[in-house]
Amino acid sequence: MSDPEPLGFIENRPFDEIKIGDSAELVRTLTAQDIDAFAVVSGDVNPAHVDEEFAEGDIFHKVVAHGMWGGALISNVLGTQLPGPGTIYLEQSLKFLKPVGVGDTVVVRVEVTERDEEKHRLTLACTCTNGDGKPVIEGVARVIAPDRKIRRPRMTMPDIVLHKHGKAHGEMLARAQALDPMATAVVHPCDRSSLEGALQARDLGVLAPILVGPAARIRSVAEENDLDITGLEIVDTPHSHAAAEAAVDLVRTGAARALMKGALHTDEVMSAVVSKTGGLRTERRMSHVYVMDVPTYPKPLIITDAAINIAPDLETKADIIQNAIDLASAIGIDVPKVAILSAVETVNARMQSTIEAAALCKMADRGQITGGLLDGPLAFDNAISMRAVATKSIVSPVAGQADILVAPDLEAGNMIAKQLMYLAGAEAAGVVLGARVPIILTSRADDTKTRIASAAIAALYSAAQRP
Repeated sequence: MSDPEPLGFIENRPFDEIKIGDSAELVRTLTAQDIDAFAVVSGDVNPAHVDEEFAEGDIFHKVVAHGMWGGALISNVLGTQLPGPGTIYLEQSLKFLKPVGVGDTVVVRVEVTERDEEKHRLTLACTCTNGDGKPVIEGVARVIAPDRKIRRPRMTMPDIVLHKHGKAHGEMLARAQALDPMATAVVHPCDRSSLEGALQARDLGVLAPILVGPAARIRSVAEENDLDITGLEIVDTPHSHAAAEAAVDLVRTGAARALMKGALHTDEVMSAVVSKTGGLRTERRMSHVYVMDVPTYPKPLIITDAAINIAPDLETKADIIQNAIDLASAIGIDVPKVAILSAVETVNARMQSTIEAAALCKMADRGQITGGLLDGPLAFDNAISMRAVATKSIVSPVAGQADILVAPDLEAGNMIAKQLMYLAGAEAAGVVLGARVPIILTSRADDTKTRIASAAIAALYSAAQRP
């Protein structure tokens, strides 16, 4: 049996060095990520491999590996060990004897059984056995072996990040669908994206939309884009400013339990909401909360405030944190871990954000902020990376595993959120909290999927706030 190559190089065995009986092997334990990666690359999404519910009722009663996953491991040994680089694959037969499930360890072994001196061809017996030593795959490979020595630096391959788009938001949507549809005043839905988002949330059973705006324009948009608004209440207003005021009135009278922004500027909606005479103010300051699904982070990540409070003071930050904690609880995070961000993880008298972070933690100790576990100041890396935490020897129940990131100001919060979206492929949904009802404050550039996810989060929050 050949010895494994040093990590830095990959080396073959030319035909003249190979004898009958020579062998090589590798050991691999099957993970769920292996199955997903193979399905993505091959396009084979047979439910026996990727659908747990289906697999439980299938012949093996569990998710099993694609048969060719084992075949690929045989190719691995032939191409990297015996004969190694320069090998030309001619033929492969395989017999699949037993299924391989997640957690099973497979030993893949190839052994030379025939040599063709004239054509430099080899025949190799190929066997994959499980942890009990029982064969799961048997077969025969025929290859042309290389005729010269090849030793190359082992290439560093890119990391594979497996992420099911929409998974985290999809789980929240499923929970929201179990609730009664939330009556929602949709403000000025006078373009396709805003009207379509509200209607799809309706069709999914999340919202019961009340369309507020110029009735003729709303009907025109629906007709032009083949959108069905049959049976929906339309509150006719002359323009967007009036639509915002009418939508707020619907909330004040109890006809609506949420607001959803349509095709108008955020300032128009918020101006009606914060009005001292007929708005939706409460004792708590309003703040914007992003709920983000980040491919490289193992759980939903909440970021606040990225859209409302430009330079929040200490009291405003306390409300921002409490809003975020309440939302985290509503979406199923029992005791959210709150990281209060700054540029460093130590208190520095010249950096106001570090002083306020320390004060906010003490406020939580004294019961002025409840329901979460706070720590700060923490730099961004210390808040979300256990490796950074270990490197800096930080002792904290929050560091490295935050559920909520509290930015020092709006600029920082907005940059964090947008960087995650555009550089890390994060999916974002957002709401404004602190008013009498949640406000679904999506951007005009947001797609329908984002609007639906935001509606689901608002519905969960609204249900959690009701007595």
